[in-house]
Amino acid sequence: MEQILCYVFLILLALMVLVPVLWMISTAFKTEAQTYSPKPQWIPDPISLESFRKFFTTYNFGRMTLNSLVTCIFAMIICITCACLAGYGVTRFQFKGKKQLMNFLLVTQMFPSVMLVVPFYAVLSKYHMTNKLIGLIIVYAATNVAFSTWMLVSYFKTVPIELDEAARVDGASSFRIFWNIILPLIVPGIAAVAIFVLFSGWNEYMYSSVLISNDQLKTLTVGIISLNSQYQIKWNDLMAASTVSSLPLVVLFICFQKYFIAGMTGGAVKS
Repeated sequence: MEQILCYVFLILLALMVLVPVLWMISTAFKTEAQTYSPKPQWIPDPISLESFRKFFTTYNFGRMTLNSLVTCIFAMIICITCACLAGYGVTRFQFKGKKQLMNFLLVTQMFPSVMLVVPFYAVLSKYHMTNKLIGLIIVYAATNVAFSTWMLVSYFKTVPIELDEAARVDGASSFRIFWNIILPLIVPGIAAVAIFVLFSGWNEYMYSSVLISNDQLKTLTVGIISLNSQYQIKWNDLMAASTVSSLPLVVLFICFQKYFIAGMTGGAVKS
């Protein structure tokens, strides 16, 4: 009986996730008149692709998608580079303030994002990097590098220190040990960090809406929210844009879920 109740509970939780997603996809293929129909219609009749055509023509979301890709990919590269170097240094070398450094990185994750908007804007304005993608890349990297470092530190700890010692006996330098021996062993952790940063940047709205005002530099999330106008909400266009913007993340997670799960659980069990 307990097993049946458990399955029922899990099915209900799955439906809570799947039903809104299925309704979003269904609405994306409806005409504007069908979206305001008083009778819910799961399968559109007729099926319309007009909203998807508008995605690339009327609303210029193609450019916004490119902006999102550029910012997310470069922020991911910065985060992975910093997190790998920091993780290797923290787990392989002894230096004063190591514990304080890790505690500082942890404390930075306790501040709400909205509290950092004004400081970020003030700093970027001083260096003339507002309304530029480079400024947004720096912000995305800065907000994700601490958590990325914590993730990779736990993964670096699972690699035996004896590997470093054996390579150093053979004459390998610290960088060669890091590049040729340690990094290949933590690929699942790096993949997990990459996916985390990409997901975080792709779905981010607040910083991009405040720091970017040029229509040619806006990201996809800002463009989607702009469809929610003061006088009318075009639900079919909004759902079509949301469906298209979700596809890259879904494909990415399906392709790399093995590495993501392995990276998230890496370091949980200490040998």
